[in-house]
Amino acid sequence: METNPAVRSCEVLVSGAYFADLVFHGLARPVQPGTEVFADGFGLVPGGAYSLAMALHRLGRRVLWSADFGTDPFSVHVLACARQDGLAEGAFRHHPFPVRSLTVALASADDRAMVSFQDPVDAQPLAPLLGRLRPRVLVLPQLRWDEDTVVGLRAARQLGTLVVMDCHDTPATLDDPAVREALALVDVFTPNDAEALRLTGADGLSGLDGAIAALAALVPTLVVTRGAQGAVAVRDGERHDAPSVLSATAIDPTAAGDCFNAGLVHGLLNGWSLPDCLAAATLCGAAATTAPGSSAALDAVELAHQLDRLLDRPLDHHPHRPLDQAPHRPSRATTNVG
Repeated sequence: METNPAVRSCEVLVSGAYFADLVFHGLARPVQPGTEVFADGFGLVPGGAYSLAMALHRLGRRVLWSADFGTDPFSVHVLACARQDGLAEGAFRHHPFPVRSLTVALASADDRAMVSFQDPVDAQPLAPLLGRLRPRVLVLPQLRWDEDTVVGLRAARQLGTLVVMDCHDTPATLDDPAVREALALVDVFTPNDAEALRLTGADGLSGLDGAIAALAALVPTLVVTRGAQGAVAVRDGERHDAPSVLSATAIDPTAAGDCFNAGLVHGLLNGWSLPDCLAAATLCGAAATTAPGSSAALDAVELAHQLDRLLDRPLDHHPHRPLDQAPHRPSRATTNVG
């Protein structure tokens, strides 16, 4: 296992598509077919995996983002924003054809509905990218279980790279053995409560504990976001519940989940305890709701100030599990694959 940080080209590799988000925020009521609702505000902001990469960059992490860009105006816009924000371009690919990727987000203060479109483009093979960049952490913003991803996850294990995977409303269930195989190679899985219920087939609030137990049996660390109810994390059979951090000026939750994950990864890289990682994540997620997209993502100094106010104690470090030592993963022999 490669554990020498000196040979690593970056701390974090984010692998996922860009999106150009057309965000209508401040809606007085949900939009129904046959009706028209005026928004209080509108913004064209970069989104998708950009939100994760930019939030991590703003927190002071050395991050590379694997993404594809084309000749279309949406690619041009997001690429210009990435350059303006100072994101490193070492994992970008540029194509001589359109690679449109856009979302229309209809956002109220606490939820949103989205319509998306994406031109198909083959993603960069993950394993060679990991071998070249050797990141400490690989972040996948979407649940993926295709062959290339599974090969990449196995490569990450060999390199000692921690894998953090979100779900991102992907239509999948644990009834698919391939989904279970992919999750068994993930270190930290971060679905929201609705995604956890759908993945496991559990029903309603009473079934969430069952969904958490089922997913925690597959991954070493499970983090389930619950919106206004905060977040739940399970590691080594121990459960931690974190309350939400609400903002009085919330206008757009579109990038809250991505910024939550950025705060979580930031804490893991710093060696903080899981409860303190959750605290950092909830603060980062809440801050993102105060402006369209991820434009209000916290920097490291502001996060430190907010953590001081929230915790009112020194941060708790986890000295017995360095990040460059992959945590225990259930083996194929002991994992219940159905």
